Amino acid sequence: MTNVDRAASDSSIMTAARIHAFGNVDAIVLEEIERPTAAEGEVLVRVEAAGVGPWDAWIRAGKSVLPQPLPLTLGSDISGIVEAVGPAVTGLHVGDPIFGVTNARFTGGYAEYAVASADMIARRPASLGAVEAAAVPVVAVTAWQALFEQANVQHGDTVLIHGGAGAVGAYTVQFAKQAGALVIATASERDRDFVEGLGADKVVNYRSARFEDIATSVDAVIDLVGGETQKRSFSVLRPGGVLISAVSQPDQTLAQVHGVRAAFFLVEVTRTRLETIVAMIDEGRVTVDVGLTLPIAEARTAHHLLEGRSAKPRGKIVLTM
Repeated sequence: MTNVDRAASDSSIMTAARIHAFGNVDAIVLEEIERPTAAEGEVLVRVEAAGVGPWDAWIRAGKSVLPQPLPLTLGSDISGIVEAVGPAVTGLHVGDPIFGVTNARFTGGYAEYAVASADMIARRPASLGAVEAAAVPVVAVTAWQALFEQANVQHGDTVLIHGGAGAVGAYTVQFAKQAGALVIATASERDRDFVEGLGADKVVNYRSARFEDIATSVDAVIDLVGGETQKRSFSVLRPGGVLISAVSQPDQTLAQVHGVRAAFFLVEVTRTRLETIVAMIDEGRVTVDVGLTLPIAEARTAHHLLEGRSAKPRGKIVLTM
């Protein structure tokens, strides 16, 4: 039965990529399930595209830091059209093109329809299509929070960004440059031109050079890599500087030894933060990088790419409905 035939026979049924048990990529199954309905403070979205991120794989594998009742529909980043508005929702209307995140558990997005918390979505940038918009929410807000809410980066600061070519890193480089910071980013030689194009003043090839030899006495390190790279980064901070990680909890003993502040944070997507980013995108000050677009039927392929089983293109993976 085609989607059109199915819709004609039962408009309450939709396709979703789900899991019934935590596990590897094979846990993902495509199912026909009941379309959800919007409760108070929620909207029902006809999903046009859904972003794919590492957190989706963590949830699938049972490694989420939040409780995840099964079965569940994977996915959080969405872009689509408001289909229905629940009680107590303001500022959003049926027919509005939106983008954002489904809910605080980061689930429900890989589907033809998704319920989203109204305060976690916003009208999508007028300059972006649905696929590009789905690549923005979590990663862009993570970059914004890391720089300006966690590290308090100011004009004239020197910022070292690890993973400058990654999905979060690309926004972090752009936001930092827009704020008037001097930006040093680590990346592979293959991505040098890309990261320089985003605005990085210096790009360090992490495979052949030590960032410690180039970045010294920096005001802030934004860690999007973790591990030994994070530990080595304490030595390049000025006294009183700050290391912010979106990957793992920094070593507080090392922070104390170096006289700096270090913290890990979890992203919090809100309409206000999204609207700030929308303005920057529509003003042409920030660009969006989509790496690969796949149909929802290839959700398993998307997760294979996330886990490195196949060569992953630079940029965000996006599923279309």
